[in-house]
Amino acid sequence: MTKKKAIHDFYKMKENNEKVTWLTSYDFPTAQFAEAAGLDMILVGDSLGMCVYGYKGTVPVTMDQCIVHCDAVRRGAPNVFIVGDMPFMSYQISDEDAVFNAGRFLKEADVDAIKLEGGTRVATRIKAIVEAGIVVIGHIGLTPQSSGALGGHKAQGRTAKDAAVVVEDALAVQEAGAQMLLVEAVPPEVASYIAQTLTIPVFSIGAGKECDGQLLIVSDLIGQFQAFTPKFVKKYCDVATIITDAMKAYCSDVREGKFPEDQHCYHMMEGEKEKFIAKIKK
Repeated sequence: MTKKKAIHDFYKMKENNEKVTWLTSYDFPTAQFAEAAGLDMILVGDSLGMCVYGYKGTVPVTMDQCIVHCDAVRRGAPNVFIVGDMPFMSYQISDEDAVFNAGRFLKEADVDAIKLEGGTRVATRIKAIVEAGIVVIGHIGLTPQSSGALGGHKAQGRTAKDAAVVVEDALAVQEAGAQMLLVEAVPPEVASYIAQTLTIPVFSIGAGKECDGQLLIVSDLIGQFQAFTPKFVKKYCDVATIITDAMKAYCSDVREGKFPEDQHCYHMMEGEKEKFIAKIKK
């Protein structure tokens, strides 16, 4: 059984230049696989909106949906550091709302930390949640919940001016008290500078390999999500094809009378068939 990592472990890993492995998970069986694989962290991301529910984006995802999925993942991976993702409008209105909803993740799903999007604009939210005794992971760069304001799902910090804004956000997140930071879709030159400058662990999703760890969407990694594949994704298998082919084979077997076979059936106990036949003839 793996020992669940804590915040101080991730800081030690940063000091020792050991990379942190982080994946999303949305359900009990996938969480079991993640723990068996030795993952350091699991994010129950609001990406579940697209990967589980088929929404066009993350905006429709609710707190209740996130809590249900976090609860399932915790049962599947009791020995992994689990992060709940604060969905759209669960923290934007006020510091009080932010603290209340962050607390729900801990009280109702036993997560170890929460993640929320934004830099300078959410500094007071981060500070309030941290002061409530909850571990916070910031998220800057491409922030999907506010992608409309960013002009779509586009990489951020590609000019010197924009890069300076990303760095400002990173510093603001750390100053507000966040214990870790996720940087998404930012040039590696910028992300590397952030990771070297900040004292907190900095993780990458589409921000190069010089950060303190990596995050990927599990549905991308295993080839399950088919709508689109971001540039930064590496597919390690193609379960969509495997599952579809298995279903096609099943349909073929049923239509051709090849399934079920005798080995898939439960027969009556010895001597009971004759009694049954006699009974129905009366």
